Amino acid sequence: MGPVLAGVLQLLALIAALALAYVPLGNYMARVYSSDKHWRVEKWIYKGIGADPDTEMRWTAYLRGVLAFSVVGVLFLYLLQRLQGVLPGSLGFKSIDPDQAFNTAVSFVTNTNWQSYYGEQAMGHVVQTAGLAVQNFVSAAVGIAVAVALVRGFARSRTGELGNFWADLVRGVVRILVPIAAVAAVVLVACGAIQNFSGIHEVGQFMGGQQQWNGGAVASQEAIKELGTNGGGYFNANSAHPFENPTPFSNLWEIFLILLIPFALTRTFGLMVGSVKQGYAILATMATIWLGFTALMMWTEFAHHGPAFQIAGGAYEGKEVRFGVGGSSIFAVATTLTSTGAVDSFHSSFTGLGGGITMLGMMLGEIAPGGTGSGLYGMLIMAIIAVFIAGLMVGRTPEYLGKKIGSREIKLAACYILVTPALVLVFTAFAMALPTPANSMTNSGAHGFSEILYAYTSASNNNGSAFAGLNADTQWFNSTLGLCMLFGRFVPMIFVLALAGSLAEQKPVPATAGTLRTDKPLYAGLLVGTIIIITGLTYFPALALGPLAEGLA
Repeated sequence: MGPVLAGVLQLLALIAALALAYVPLGNYMARVYSSDKHWRVEKWIYKGIGADPDTEMRWTAYLRGVLAFSVVGVLFLYLLQRLQGVLPGSLGFKSIDPDQAFNTAVSFVTNTNWQSYYGEQAMGHVVQTAGLAVQNFVSAAVGIAVAVALVRGFARSRTGELGNFWADLVRGVVRILVPIAAVAAVVLVACGAIQNFSGIHEVGQFMGGQQQWNGGAVASQEAIKELGTNGGGYFNANSAHPFENPTPFSNLWEIFLILLIPFALTRTFGLMVGSVKQGYAILATMATIWLGFTALMMWTEFAHHGPAFQIAGGAYEGKEVRFGVGGSSIFAVATTLTSTGAVDSFHSSFTGLGGGITMLGMMLGEIAPGGTGSGLYGMLIMAIIAVFIAGLMVGRTPEYLGKKIGSREIKLAACYILVTPALVLVFTAFAMALPTPANSMTNSGAHGFSEILYAYTSASNNNGSAFAGLNADTQWFNSTLGLCMLFGRFVPMIFVLALAGSLAEQKPVPATAGTLRTDKPLYAGLLVGTIIIITGLTYFPALALGPLAEGLA
């Protein structure tokens, strides 16, 4: 079997698996967030944190819950790292330096999982399991909760109430993420991923010295890392490491986990707003972009010009031979079109245009299908923008799902889409203008610029993957990337929840003959075009200086 055919068959198998899971999981999540009953274990949690799960919240109260919970998470994880040297199970590792502890705490709480450290050489069992793994669950649940709040904004009328953040958070963890992650971890263990609490072992000679590896609860963290679109690996090589991702099947399984919840949430959205067709329209938009990017990536990595590529049958540098070019290409697109950031190959070694595709996937806002929750609310923001553009074309007040899109709504949506580009471009410009940050670049020219651009794109969009080659463990990058992750996560959430509150207060507008049908292929095409055009106009000059210049050279 040729490598191209193998890649295509993997893609077809992945599509089939996602299609089989789409309806049951989407229906289940809709029931989870619409139920008024609480499980016994959930009642214990509510009692422990002092929350009343039946109290409805307006958007401001919902936002306070999101921010308060996240602030506590950052402080706890920061202190856990700073105290690692005196904690049991630290494997002899020292406490983490302040700037790196700040960066890592912010990274995992914001669902980014950017790592400026070598996991197997810095973090002991306590920090990995009680700190990082816990945040993998709760940060993903926060994203889903915010998305559900926005969906309720569309579904409800004449009220400013969006549900209860604490109930949404707990249900997301207890009823969705924990059960699926448990099954996923068992599958990974069966494939060969490790799951233990062993210490450091000498495993043989490597480049003239003794090589050491430590064990860990790898399979369980790997499962939620992919399912929750987190991305932070137990080892520095991330999902390219055989302890995390041993076989081609485990590689495909991890891609499936990355895409599972973001795609299924479109079904949940359709059910909660009372129109499954609306969910299918959003799904079609996401799937079109995802398939298009996957096809482009496979083409650039298989058919790029150059005798070395042609002899090898594709661009194999930086890719695991057990996954091949096809599996690595599918993984790279999945992880950058979502907020996952896990890698089974090194994006810096991709062809110039291939590296550009990974960057462009994040620059779209990671909405195809995006992160757990963040992908859905990001796509719904773009849907509002598309409706507004269509209204300008025909001279009609735009409407979406029975709600008028007035000046307040469009201002909030516009502010949302401006946050991350501002962070990416401003911080990239500073890093290139100042003398010290540029010293962290391994490469010069267009590829060196791509390293910097990729880092700030990844942090600001809460992705977490790295282009590799950039030494990000400096005070400048730990601090500025940490700020990008904070602002890139929570400032957009402010606009999303404010928009949800505004929509929930409206009374429904009846559909007329002039209403734009947002459940038709025409609208899905308009939405795809809107996303591409907005992103292109924003980022094209930066892309032209980096991956495009390298790819077309």
